[in-house]
Amino acid sequence: MEHLLYGAAYYEEYLPVDRLEQDVEMMKAAGINVVRIAESTWSTCEPQDGVFDFSHVERVMDAMEKAGISVIVGTPTYAVPTWMVKSYPEVLATTKQGRGIYGPRQIMDITNPVYLFYAERVIRKLMEHTAHRPCVIGFQLDNETKYYGTAGKNVQEGFVKYLREKFHNDLDALNHEFGLDYWSNRINAWEDFPDVRGTINGSLGAEFEKYQRTLVDRFLVWQAQIVGEYRRDDQFVTQNFDFDWRGHSYGVQSCVNHFHAARPLTIAGVDIYHPTQDALTGAEIAFGGDMTRSLKRDNYLVLETEAQGFPEWLPYPGQLRLQAYSHLASGANSVMYWHWHSLHNAIETYWKGLLSHDFEENATYREAKQIGRELAEHSSHLVNLKKRNRTAILVSNEALTALNWFPIGTKDGADVTYNDIVRWIYDALYRMNIECDFLWPESTELDEYSWIIVPALYAAPDELLHRLNQYVEQGGHLLATFKTAFTNENLKVSHRRQPHILKDCLGVTYQQFTRPQNVTISGETFGGSVEERRAEVFMELLQPQGAAVLASYEHPAWNPYAAVTENTYGKGSAVYVGCKTTDEMMTRILRYCAEKAEIPAGEIAYPVIVRKGKNQYGREICYYLNYSSEIQKIALHPAGTELLGGTELRENEPVELEPWGVAVLEYD
Repeated sequence: MEHLLYGAAYYEEYLPVDRLEQDVEMMKAAGINVVRIAESTWSTCEPQDGVFDFSHVERVMDAMEKAGISVIVGTPTYAVPTWMVKSYPEVLATTKQGRGIYGPRQIMDITNPVYLFYAERVIRKLMEHTAHRPCVIGFQLDNETKYYGTAGKNVQEGFVKYLREKFHNDLDALNHEFGLDYWSNRINAWEDFPDVRGTINGSLGAEFEKYQRTLVDRFLVWQAQIVGEYRRDDQFVTQNFDFDWRGHSYGVQSCVNHFHAARPLTIAGVDIYHPTQDALTGAEIAFGGDMTRSLKRDNYLVLETEAQGFPEWLPYPGQLRLQAYSHLASGANSVMYWHWHSLHNAIETYWKGLLSHDFEENATYREAKQIGRELAEHSSHLVNLKKRNRTAILVSNEALTALNWFPIGTKDGADVTYNDIVRWIYDALYRMNIECDFLWPESTELDEYSWIIVPALYAAPDELLHRLNQYVEQGGHLLATFKTAFTNENLKVSHRRQPHILKDCLGVTYQQFTRPQNVTISGETFGGSVEERRAEVFMELLQPQGAAVLASYEHPAWNPYAAVTENTYGKGSAVYVGCKTTDEMMTRILRYCAEKAEIPAGEIAYPVIVRKGKNQYGREICYYLNYSSEIQKIALHPAGTELLGGTELRENEPVELEPWGVAVLEYD
């Protein structure tokens, strides 16, 4: 990409008054150089079946083209028009809750042939109006696409065909692998296949969810092929992936396998939403960025993030700027806000854009102007940041689904899920300023990393476990947690002593597990107070088979068993954490493992976050991000130029970071 993109979603269709010219003037003043349009206004572009009106799209493109602002066009397929549902109610998805009722977005069956017919037609009409325009630099496919729970007759028929292919038309093999004899769930004829929405069999249910995720893959490939017939070679194709939602972006998305779904894209894209004010830590920005960068192992686009957002997310002074640079520090080539202005009708009137409902300048907009000026000045130094991390976390949609079927446990009355384990580890690395990439079960780049972390890989094919053994044997360093290698990819529990094939590199086995009650782990290796050494949620009673004991359980019944072990295997080493620990203890364990893998943890730690990479001039770029309301001073850096202040710094010359402040150092 030639320069950083800085922009917002803009839909003139939503405006209560005609103010396109004023908006363009304010965008130019703020340094906005790109807008996203068209994605959510199908019913405006096609008010009746076969009646098209792209006047809003044309009008906005005309204005942006004149102003020198680029445009990203979104296909409008994620919210269906009323006339379609009135004539063809079957386009609404049938889910576990039954047939949907018109109103919300994303309630359609993305496999329905009627929906696909009309979707293709509107995409083609839109492309005819936009693809040739000089201002249009790329296309966004749909919006935060998922399968929306669709499980109607046509989806289930497709699932049966999928299973027949997977099991080579052998029902006995399916029944055996999924354990369907239990509770008389055995299927003795393909025509007797039951409605999967009611299954109590985890293997069958998880396989159906895996199949549903493939519907998203096919849908995005289908859209990319249509768009590809019209787009120029210099126009990109992207999609705005989102994440597990906990009131904000949180973890691996259960309804989409991002690694698979990103394949038809020319550049990965993402929506990242996060708390602000006193709850702003930057962890969600970093997590979402690292995961999206890892999809294509390249730079990516932040297509949506908040400017003001929820009322409780109104940023403190300095936070909008801090957030923008945090996205860039992960390798993003854009920062785009949802939305340019606040909405005056419908469900999201509470959601604030860069502008509030009065359209006037406000503190957030004025801070956006500062960001825009800085990005324009330093774009060539900050765009296309490349990273070479030596640490990776292996994540799995299959493990996530499996642990939804077979929950880990609870803490403080809330379920502890797969994503809690992923974030438990990722957040500790983040606070230690150890940057990482993400891997998936199909990834072939294991040997590129000195240290691979495998959180709760409950379901995994034997082939992957053998590759992890080989990775360690050849000199890699592995950290795996409890609930790893328990079942195969079909959720069939191993009949070998756990952790199945991985016991080779881990040098440890276990036969029993339980919920810890008044259990701590010993502190000889890792230290920590009694409170910090608590075991939480889940524990495995580890029996070393050659591994050294790093920590054992302190409990009258469980003290013969290990809690954390380390094993030398071939040229490498593997650490196994058999219980959920406190955040403080996990940080100590990770620091121990990082030293073994010769990964520098750094002397600077949260609330100052350090993110590094190399720019297109081959120079090192180092972001220092202050996630606190207090002044922070740093002095551990090489000599170089602080870009935002334009000052030359001697080696280890003290740098003062304002509350929620940023410094960007460039050096050889």
